[in-house]
Amino acid sequence: MPFGTSLHSANALIVGASQGIGLGFVKYLLADERFHNVYGTFRQPSTAGDLLNLAQHSAQLTPLPMDVTHEESIAEAVATLQTQTSRLHLVVYCVGLLHDGDFQPEKSVRQLSSENLLRSFQVNAIGAALLTKHLLPLLKHDRPSAFAAISAKVGSIGDNRLGGWYGYRASKSALNMLIKTAALEYARKSPNTIFALLHPGTTDTRLSQPFQRAVPPEKLFSVERTVSQLMTVLKRLEPADSGKFFNWDGSGLPW
Repeated sequence: MPFGTSLHSANALIVGASQGIGLGFVKYLLADERFHNVYGTFRQPSTAGDLLNLAQHSAQLTPLPMDVTHEESIAEAVATLQTQTSRLHLVVYCVGLLHDGDFQPEKSVRQLSSENLLRSFQVNAIGAALLTKHLLPLLKHDRPSAFAAISAKVGSIGDNRLGGWYGYRASKSALNMLIKTAALEYARKSPNTIFALLHPGTTDTRLSQPFQRAVPPEKLFSVERTVSQLMTVLKRLEPADSGKFFNWDGSGLPW
C-alpha cells in the first residue's frame, strides 16, 4: 500500500525548516489537511524569521531549536517533541551544507582540509544518522511512517564523472549508506517505517545560487515545484522501496 494512502491526522517533523526546501515543506504541509501537526527545526532564531513568523499565525506549526552537529541538541529537541506527541508519520531531513563564506566546495585535492571535510560530514550525514537513533520511539507505531533525507545526485559514486566537490559528494554518499543501513535495522524494529533518499534537482535556494549560471532555466526548479515533486515521490513509496535512492521524478538513482 503506498504511503500516501495512509495519511490522515498525521504529524510531520521537518529538520532544517528555516529556509529553502525545508521551509517549503513546512508551507506545503500546513496547507495539506491530512497533516494535523507540523514541527520545524531551526538552528538560530536570527536566520529563522520566516519560520517563526509562520508559527505566530498557525496553531499547527511548532518551531523547535536543533543543531544537528550536536547530539545533545538533537536529543533535547526530540525530548521536547515527545512531550507534545507520541508519534510521527513523516520526517524529512533537509539540512545541507555546500558552501558558507570561506567554506567552498573543493575543486582539487589541494583544497582538502580535515576541518572542512568533518564539517560536511557532520551536517550532511551524521545529523541524519543521529536522528534515526533518537526518533525510533516516535516512528515505531501501528501506522505507516516515513523518514526521508534530501541527498544529491552528486553523492552517487556510480554517476560521478566530473570529480570535484569532494566533501559534498563524499558526505552525501555517507548519508546514503547511513540511511540505507538504518532502513535495514528499522525493518526489524519498526517494520511500518519506510526510508528514502531523495535528489531534489537543482532548486533555486541559497545553497545553489552560486552555481546556477550553468543551469538551463527549465532545469532550475522553484522551491514550491521541488517540494511538490518530492511529496509525489514520498506518497507513492511502498515498504519494498525502503532504503532506496530516488530522483525527483521518482526514478531510481545508482549508488
